[in-house]
Amino acid sequence: MKEKIEKLLTQIESLKAQGEQEVEEIRIKLLGKKGVVTQLFEEFREVLPEQKRELGQVLNKLKVAATQKIEELKESAQANMQPTHSLYDLTKPGDVVELGARHPISVTMDQIVSIYNKFGYTVAKGPEIEDDWHVFGSLNFPPEHPARDMQDTFFITHGENPVLLRTHTSSVQVRAMENMPLPIRIICPGRVFRNEAISARAHCIFHQVEGLYIDKDVSFADLKQAVLLFAREMFGSNAQIRLRPSYFPFTEPSAEVDVSCNICKGAGCNVCKGTGWLEIMGCGMVDPAVLEANGIDSKVYSGFAFGMGVERIAMLKWQVKDLRHYFENDIRFLKQFQTVI
Repeated sequence: MKEKIEKLLTQIESLKAQGEQEVEEIRIKLLGKKGVVTQLFEEFREVLPEQKRELGQVLNKLKVAATQKIEELKESAQANMQPTHSLYDLTKPGDVVELGARHPISVTMDQIVSIYNKFGYTVAKGPEIEDDWHVFGSLNFPPEHPARDMQDTFFITHGENPVLLRTHTSSVQVRAMENMPLPIRIICPGRVFRNEAISARAHCIFHQVEGLYIDKDVSFADLKQAVLLFAREMFGSNAQIRLRPSYFPFTEPSAEVDVSCNICKGAGCNVCKGTGWLEIMGCGMVDPAVLEANGIDSKVYSGFAFGMGVERIAMLKWQVKDLRHYFENDIRFLKQFQTVI
């Protein structure tokens, strides 16, 4: 029996097959119910006890060798069935991949930042989830101050210093005043949140770019020049501005900035509602109380701040009258800006 097994091992090593059908025939011949290896296991039952250990080891070796050989033949047969040529015609023209474009809000924000970069402003960023001190307290918004009602807030927690979604990027200015060495000249782009009803002219999520300049002997004339230069870079070299008195808790004096309508050139149209002017931002001299609250000596330093809504600038630049279009990601709307961007 041992000689028979050794002879079978030699035969198994030399086995070959041309296809999966031949491999299956070999498997049945060796390991099937009536296969050679199966029959040897049947004969093994009649072997004398003193011979079982030696023959059992050799017989197991035979079964393992037969199983491995069949697997090798099966893999070889499957590999031979694979086509030798490519499944694809590499000479055919490829599918046209339609190129996308950057979102108009991103482009507008980058344009604003780029303009102020040329004036020496650096970009500063901060967290969108802030505490009450950085959003309100340090900016001259005392508790129960009526100015807090101007900005409906998404509060996350309550308490002495609640956590909230920032309502303006002025919180970045506060962090800059706390941590940056003087003088400070920064631009703060970012996303802000207010609990407002969504309409053609308002949204609960929008983007702002705010600026801050603090140094010795900074005046309102410096502020006006910074705003005028921005307007002419963004809306054309002939753009004019006007400043209207306004109120913000963190600046004094404060002003709203209008730019001459770049559509009707000041003659009056439906976009500017016949006035010849378009509102673009708010600005003012930083209130001394804000400087002092953030550890800056208001008797030595002064500064100005300004802020604008990016969606507002984009609406004026491209005459988009419905703010909601910027958030719906409608491909038909966004495709219109591919040639502009």
